[in-house]
Amino acid sequence: MHQVRAKKHLGQHFLKDPEIGRKIVESLQGKFKYVLEIGPGMGILSQFLFEHKEYETFMIDIDPESIQYLREHFPFQQDRIIEGDFLQFDLLKKFEEPVAIIGNFPYNISTQILFRVLEFKDHIPEVVGMFQKEVAERIASGPGNKEYGILSVLMQMYYDVELLFVLNQEDFQPAPKVKSAILHFVLKPGFVAECDEKLFKRVVKVAFNQRRKTLRNALSAMVDKAKMSELPFLELRAERLSWQDFVVLTNAIAKIL
Repeated sequence: MHQVRAKKHLGQHFLKDPEIGRKIVESLQGKFKYVLEIGPGMGILSQFLFEHKEYETFMIDIDPESIQYLREHFPFQQDRIIEGDFLQFDLLKKFEEPVAIIGNFPYNISTQILFRVLEFKDHIPEVVGMFQKEVAERIASGPGNKEYGILSVLMQMYYDVELLFVLNQEDFQPAPKVKSAILHFVLKPGFVAECDEKLFKRVVKVAFNQRRKTLRNALSAMVDKAKMSELPFLELRAERLSWQDFVVLTNAIAKIL
C-alpha cells in the first residue's frame, strides 16, 4: 500500500506514534452522533475513531493522494471519506445534528479552521485539534499576556478552552521546526451572547489591530471622538480586556453609534 507524501504547501506533518493518536482521540468527551476529522492524512487518528461505534466518523481532506490512501485503507468507510476543503465545506448540508471536530490540523490553516468553527458554533459542541505550540498558547492565553489576541477572545467567549499536552518535533514525519500542542474546546452549554455579536467581533478586531495603542486611540476609527468619553476601558490596551469586558465595551459602543 502506497504512503502519502507530506506536501509543504498543504502544511502536512504526519503523526508517527499511534499511542499519541489514541490519546488525542480519547480527548473527545461529549456524546454526539457525528465526528468530522479534518486532514486525516494516513488515518492515524481515524483508526481509533472508527473503534468508537457510538460515533459516525467522517473524514475530510483536500489532498487527493490522502483520499486514495484512506479509500484503500478503510474500504468499508467509502461513504464517509470526503474529498474537499473544510474551509469551504457546509456542515449544515451534510450533518443534520451537531458534529464534533477533531484533527491534526495543517499548520497553515489552523487558525482559519477555528474561524470557520465559529461560523458554525451552534452546530459544533466540541473540538480537539493540533496546532503549532505558539499558536495554541496564544488561543488559550488569558488577558494580560502578550500572546492574547483576537482568536483568544472570540474562542473563549463561546468555548471553554484547554491546552491538553505538547508534542515534540520528532513525533512527526517530516519533523516540523516547531513543537505542537493539542487544544480542547467545549461549547458553553446554553450560552447566550449579551451583545450584538457582529459588532462584538468588529470591536475586538479593531481593538487588536492596533494593540500597542490604548483603546481610546485604537477605537477612534469607528467611534466619534466627541462621544468617546462615554466608553469604558479607554486607557487600557486590548490585551488587558477579558471577553466579558469586550461585551461591556461592545454594548457601550452600540449605544453611541
